Amino acid sequence: MSDPLLTIENLTVRYGSVQAVRGIDLRLRAGEVVVIVGANGAGKTSLLNALAGLIPSRGTVTLAGNRFSSLPAHQRARRGMALVPEGRLLFGELSVEENLRVAAPRGSDPDVDIERVLGLFPRLAGRRQQASATLSGGEQQMVAIGRALMMRPSVLLMDEPSMGLAPKVVDEVFATIRELRDDGQTILLVEQNARKGFEVADRGYVLELGSIVLEGNAAELADNDEVRRAYLGI
Repeated sequence: MSDPLLTIENLTVRYGSVQAVRGIDLRLRAGEVVVIVGANGAGKTSLLNALAGLIPSRGTVTLAGNRFSSLPAHQRARRGMALVPEGRLLFGELSVEENLRVAAPRGSDPDVDIERVLGLFPRLAGRRQQASATLSGGEQQMVAIGRALMMRPSVLLMDEPSMGLAPKVVDEVFATIRELRDDGQTILLVEQNARKGFEVADRGYVLELGSIVLEGNAAELADNDEVRRAYLGI
């Protein structure tokens, strides 16, 4: 079995006296999709924001053998960690193409990467020059995913990509996640739609009150009685 691409050891996040993430250990191998499920307030978004360097944290984060723990967000992004944030956070006044171009790293060919994004999301091709604020929620999510892919990340962090989307659009987004997985993209996915998350993932973690309480093969977790009652409505 290959060494992990991403290793997280004893990661802790505090907001004042509140401990949102409690000493998490997590491994992610190259080409894997790993899903993290949990109720609101479980610490899922805090975990991803800490990995992306957007909030202070303690612990060790190692990507491809390089320690990230002390790096600011922009250096983590340059070294292979890209976040698709909850709420998308696009530049609303900029066009679809401009939102993509701003994420292109120096020395890359943005035109090649833009064509790749438009190939993944054909709907965006006809909206290329349209202001992002005027897009539907689903289209904005596509732009947000595309913007992260422009960075050519080693690890793609995705925070609730299905949130607020119509069921048909959710299916489209998860079809894209499957396509990325099949292309070898490594993904750490936070998702409240546990059913969809387990369907697309190789492995999974269940987070409660900032701690991992269950982990394992995604199919096995989806068949776990406790998980089925708490997160799958069965």
